[in-house]
Amino acid sequence: MTTIKNTFLKWSSFFRSTGVLLLVVTIISLFLSNSSYSENYIRFWTLERFSFSGHKADFIFLINDFLMAVFFLNVGLEIKREIIIGELSSFKKSITPIIAAIGGMVVPALIYYLLNFNTELEKGWGIPMATDIAFAVAVLSLTGKHIPAGLKLFLMSLAIIDDLGAVIVIAVFYSQKLFMNYLLYAAVVYCLMFTMNLLKIKRPIFYLLLGIIAWYFILCSGVHATIAGVVTAFFIPLKDISGTGSPLERLQNVLNIPVDYLILPLFAMANTAMVIEFNGASEWLNFATVGVCLGLMLGKPIGIYYATKLVVKTNIGKLPEGCDFKQIAGAGILGGIGFTMSIFILMLAFPNHEIQTTVKCAVLFSSLIMGVVGYTLLRKTRVHA
Repeated sequence: MTTIKNTFLKWSSFFRSTGVLLLVVTIISLFLSNSSYSENYIRFWTLERFSFSGHKADFIFLINDFLMAVFFLNVGLEIKREIIIGELSSFKKSITPIIAAIGGMVVPALIYYLLNFNTELEKGWGIPMATDIAFAVAVLSLTGKHIPAGLKLFLMSLAIIDDLGAVIVIAVFYSQKLFMNYLLYAAVVYCLMFTMNLLKIKRPIFYLLLGIIAWYFILCSGVHATIAGVVTAFFIPLKDISGTGSPLERLQNVLNIPVDYLILPLFAMANTAMVIEFNGASEWLNFATVGVCLGLMLGKPIGIYYATKLVVKTNIGKLPEGCDFKQIAGAGILGGIGFTMSIFILMLAFPNHEIQTTVKCAVLFSSLIMGVVGYTLLRKTRVHA
């Protein structure tokens, strides 16, 4: 349990500052987008700088397709570490957060899909599936030190599994027309990485250089290029037989600061550079925004809570140490903070700028509400920890 507490203390302070930074830059971006500087500010992000492999290469492209691949690389490193040596390394440790995460993905996606079935908006079903680990852990860390360490670890594990689910959804359901020759080229690159593993080549730089080549091939293939980051992460060696430490963890330590304090804030600013105009309730209360709000605010907590209850009542798994179902409900509510991944998926789902704006606002509104409600509930239950 001491290890769990130390792990959370390490990451909670990191995510808390990251969450605050993301909130601040989002507010600044929305302010600039709706001020007298609006035209120049939005033009800064969307002005085409050059053409790259058939893509309009503006700053949003650079951030969403290249820099976010680095973010997904970091996510992939954390997933691999947790699966091999972390809290997801055994059935007993992992089954409860895995089933909870699945419930927290399926129920909101189903709510959205049923509301938008057979319409042009149905492709957005993946938007309310995602949990933003930075904001969720940031809010949890603000509730105080008396929250059980088991609950903190449960939420972190759930969010990591949620990220893995989002990666799979993006790769399978949000790819464009596929060009199999480029996918074959990327597969050859990853075979080279596998061979490097067999040859016990440990230096991450060699994998990263090949990862950039794979990123280009995947970009050209029609699969979203950020997937290259996750796949590359799974080839980074976890252990170094020379005894100099873990190459994977060294790379994580290098990436954590630029990802959390540069890439994610840039992503938040670029993707909230939007003019918000209220032209009537009908424009805003479409089934996409309603589906996202209900998915995040109802689907997420319901899915996480009842999936956890099912696992515990059937004795397949058990509650996190020191927790009761009220605290699981609070963690489920924090799971409804969707920010980063939700916005990323909606950009893939909806090319229409007007729909993007309204759905982004639905994500921001829902995430804010769930953060406040989750914080309030867990502050009331923490005395029982």
